[in-house]
Amino acid sequence: MPVVAAPPQGHGPSTFDKMKMGAMMGGSVGLIMGFIGGVVTIFQYGAGPNGIMRTLGKYMLGSGATFGFFMSIGSVIRNEGPYHEAWLRARGPPMMLPREYPLRRTSN
Repeated sequence: MPVVAAPPQGHGPSTFDKMKMGAMMGGSVGLIMGFIGGVVTIFQYGAGPNGIMRTLGKYMLGSGATFGFFMSIGSVIRNEGPYHEAWLRARGPPMMLPREYPLRRTSN
């Protein structure tokens, strides 16, 4: 498979684009996990007065929204790596302490 060339400007996706991508990935994983958890719960305890589809939908939407929210936050945090301006300003330059004496081997 050939390598896809980067855009000529050299810019990657924005922070908002990465947040949307994280929310979509987290939402889809959350929907699947909500489906599995909802089916297991319905098999164990029954659907209740709301019926199977509404109960399963509540599990899927709740899990998808929760996981999508946290995944979007995680992707934004990951996007703010060592090359982000605010991170560099907060971190500051490394503090280097001078040595008093250079390390030498002493022979006895």
